[in-house]
Amino acid sequence: MPDNLNWIIGAAVVLLVAVVGIFLRKKRGPSIPDALRPGKSLPDFAAVDEQGNPVRSIQLIGSPTAMLFVRGNWCPFCSRQVEDLTKHYKDIVDLGAKLIFVTPKPLETTRRVAKFFEVEFDFWLDDQLNAAKQLGLVKLAGVPGGHRKEYGTDTVWPTALVVDAAGIIRFAKLSRFIMDRPDPKVLLNELRKL
Repeated sequence: MPDNLNWIIGAAVVLLVAVVGIFLRKKRGPSIPDALRPGKSLPDFAAVDEQGNPVRSIQLIGSPTAMLFVRGNWCPFCSRQVEDLTKHYKDIVDLGAKLIFVTPKPLETTRRVAKFFEVEFDFWLDDQLNAAKQLGLVKLAGVPGGHRKEYGTDTVWPTALVVDAAGIIRFAKLSRFIMDRPDPKVLLNELRKL
């Protein structure tokens, strides 16, 4: 009987450790992809601007940039993040920095959002998620069912980057969970350090 009891206790401890490990990993959220770790050069990726013109991340060299990957205007947390950053837009540009949102949402929707907030930050479109795939930021099946007809199934994992004028990533944060977004003041402070 004691051997069986020891085996049961041992199995329960192993199971408990595994459950706690899984819980802590999920609570921490996804880890930053290797390509986006601070100290590395921002990888060159392609997107399209609001006017439909091709743009590349390498074109950002020469000015510091706060770049946010957002899921789309269907996401209330992304909309709030955009709105919160508009309040700090002047502070960001006064530092000589650019504010760019990279999103998979359709071009026409992006134009409406930019006009609504009446600021001149840039929206870059990654409608096929090619940049998100290249950077390791795809959130499979991340679009809620009611929005999939218009926006597809997959989206980006919310991510914030601060890149210096030389194109080096100085700050990178993946949201731990969909509602978690960095305070705009954190991004502003990171830009001030440059």
